Amino acid sequence: VWVSKANAGLELDWNKIKNSVFSFLQNGVSRILSSTFTIASSVFNSVFNFIVGFVFAIYILFQKENLARQIKKLLYAYLSERAAERIISISTLSNKTFSRFVTGQCTEAVILGLMFYISMLIFRFPYAITVAVLVVCTALIPVFGAFIACFIGTFLMLITNPVKALWFVLLFLVLQQVEGNFIYPRVVGSSVGLPAIWVMVAVTVGGNVAGIVGMLLCVPLCSVLYVLLKEEVGERLRKKQLSIN
Repeated sequence: VWVSKANAGLELDWNKIKNSVFSFLQNGVSRILSSTFTIASSVFNSVFNFIVGFVFAIYILFQKENLARQIKKLLYAYLSERAAERIISISTLSNKTFSRFVTGQCTEAVILGLMFYISMLIFRFPYAITVAVLVVCTALIPVFGAFIACFIGTFLMLITNPVKALWFVLLFLVLQQVEGNFIYPRVVGSSVGLPAIWVMVAVTVGGNVAGIVGMLLCVPLCSVLYVLLKEEVGERLRKKQLSIN
């Protein structure tokens, strides 16, 4: 900042410079502290909610027989016997479907991780074990989870060998096509009793509606609806004495 004086040319206005620097530092420190507090609060809330949810889930697992018995008593007490049995039947089907879905998802993740590990060893890519473990962990997210491992693996290889990083991306795209179109629909679809085409539809719709959570929940949910609709259609056809093959 410059000021003009009558007798001495141009001189610095040190007071204004000092005030400007002080104001800049004050605003910067305030923003940094505010951002740090916001991030720390968000992380603390996330960790706290995870711990509470984890403890609550463990409590439910230990008390599941007692809770199931209490819920059955409530259903039979306040609903008709037919309605109570129908709700229990759907709940049992949902429990089996979700359990099989988790098993199939874990199996598919291990298969995909082994595919990456063996392929990377054959083509002599670095970080084979690291990338394979990342694939197994992230592949629990249906269909699109492995892209996270691809991004991390590509970044690691770019540091040491950019050419191999490009070849790794190509390898990933090939394996992802094999996994997405052949392995995942058959492994997960067979575990939940849902045809491969409907697995892909469920993943796509669930991802568009609710993101990653939608992908995780939509496949077993669609499987339950598929079984219920299949039973309903079969019952209606039997009542009409129709047999359609």
